[in-house]
Amino acid sequence: MSIGLLGGSFDPAHEGHAHITREALKRFGLDRVWWLVSPGNPLKTRQPAPMETRIAKGRQVMGHPRVVISDIEARLGTRYTAETLQRLMALYPGVRFVWLMGADNLAQFHLWQDWEWIMHNVPVGVFARPGARLEARGARTAEEFARFRLPSQAALLLPRMRPPVWAFLDVPMVNLSSTAIRARGDWRA
Repeated sequence: MSIGLLGGSFDPAHEGHAHITREALKRFGLDRVWWLVSPGNPLKTRQPAPMETRIAKGRQVMGHPRVVISDIEARLGTRYTAETLQRLMALYPGVRFVWLMGADNLAQFHLWQDWEWIMHNVPVGVFARPGARLEARGARTAEEFARFRLPSQAALLLPRMRPPVWAFLDVPMVNLSSTAIRARGDWRA
């Protein structure tokens, strides 16, 4: 089984998250996608809305039978993505996990705790984001792992390939962000 993991605060979840999830299921041929609703982001000072509120909104936005909205990071007590991945790989040894993220995250991925371990141990699927496409393509991670980049037309192979391997997909973009939704006052948790 191949499971895509889309992590984030989902504060709030929105159609952009749902859109890249549907694209991940289709373009990477994933069996499932798990949204890993994080207790908090170590790179951000602002703390998110309560977990149960964010999970409820995620389920409202992403009602799909092959998508699970999960608080597993809170239950595992993990703080960093690499730590979460290590625990999930130990708990589910037969599952092929794929880390999913937007191009905005690729642009600053080298700041993540144990980012190189992630690249060497889990296939990574990256989705273009409005305003972040060029920055991501020139990012430190993209440059250091350039020879491991899978052509987008071979994206269906990503879950079955041995890391390090990653793919960058240009998909029709949805110009939404949780930050903008909060700034407009459309999310009061």
